[in-house]
Amino acid sequence: MNVAVFGGSFDPPHIGHEAIIYKALKNLDIDKLIIVPTFLNPFKNNSSFNPITRLKLIKKLFCNNKKIQICDYEIKQNEAVPTIRTIKYLKNKEEKTKKIYLIIGADNIKNLHLWDNYSELKRLVTFVVATRNNIKIDNFKILNIDYDISSTRIRENLDITLIPNKIQQKVKKLWKIE
Repeated sequence: MNVAVFGGSFDPPHIGHEAIIYKALKNLDIDKLIIVPTFLNPFKNNSSFNPITRLKLIKKLFCNNKKIQICDYEIKQNEAVPTIRTIKYLKNKEEKTKKIYLIIGADNIKNLHLWDNYSELKRLVTFVVATRNNIKIDNFKILNIDYDISSTRIRENLDITLIPNKIQQKVKKLWKIE
């Protein structure tokens, strides 16, 4: 079995995340895509929405797709979890897994070398990079997305138009937008 893992803060989930997930399902040779919302991104100090809220938004957004699994492993750890730990957990849990694709945004490439146990992580996964903001990508499998979207910018502007319709009303309520 081949799986793809897509982790992140999803703070909030937006149409760029949705595009990455559906493009991965279409273009990668995978049996399942596992979405792993973080408790807290190891490179950040906080998040706007609490972990359980972000998990619920992701579940609502992707609950009807049988090829998508939502994994709450990192949230249950109640701390920032390095990706290597999550990959090892999933590898042990999904014993029949032959190949793991790890989907990241192009903006993460410049700091990959700072990820915990990066050299071991490289041996365990095949990185798949979702294009973003015309960032140059070499030596990686690519998902052509090129949405100029970030959760940070969405939060700063309270831009509800970039939130998928399925969860838009919930996000409006959380942001107290009429």
